Order: sequence, then structure tokens, then C-alpha cells
Amino acid sequence: MSVNELFKALSDENRRKILDLLRKGDLTAGEIAENFEMSKAGISQHLSVLKNAELVYAIKKGQYVYYSLNSTVFQDVLKWIVQFNSNGKGDE
Repeated sequence: MSVNELFKALSDENRRKILDLLRKGDLTAGEIAENFEMSKAGISQHLSVLKNAELVYAIKKGQYVYYSLNSTVFQDVLKWIVQFNSNGKGDE
């Protein structure tokens, strides 16, 4: 995971909304698109950025591709952020 790709992915409101939608469960690109007023190509581009940042998985099931959250990346980011809260005192 590249931290730069992660923050780039999180910097866009539409991508954050996609992540919010996926918190409720796996969705196809079409199901995600129903929640936006943009082209399917636009949704595809956002999903590509999220995949590159390893925030979502894409799994093909039959003729559909389902997207789901990669919670491991979120856990890693939280660990990284929490280290700044320790004020250099080590683990307490």
C-alpha cells in the first residue's frame, strides 16, 4: 500500500461515499452507480483509484464484479495514525 495512493483515494468525496456504501456490503459497479449522478465510466475510474490504493477488492462472480472493502488497509492506517498520539513515549 502506498500512503500517497491511499490519501489520494480518500481525498475525493465521491470515493469516500463509495466506501460508505460498501460498509453495508458488497456491491456491483452498477449498484454503486445507482447512488450517483455520473457516468458508469466515472464510477469505474473512482473504483480503479480505490483498488490501486488497496481500499477495495474486486471479485468476479458469474458475469458481475462485486466490490468490497479491504478492512486490513483501514486497520493498518489506524495503527499508523495512532503512533502519532503516543508523543514519542512508546506503547502505553
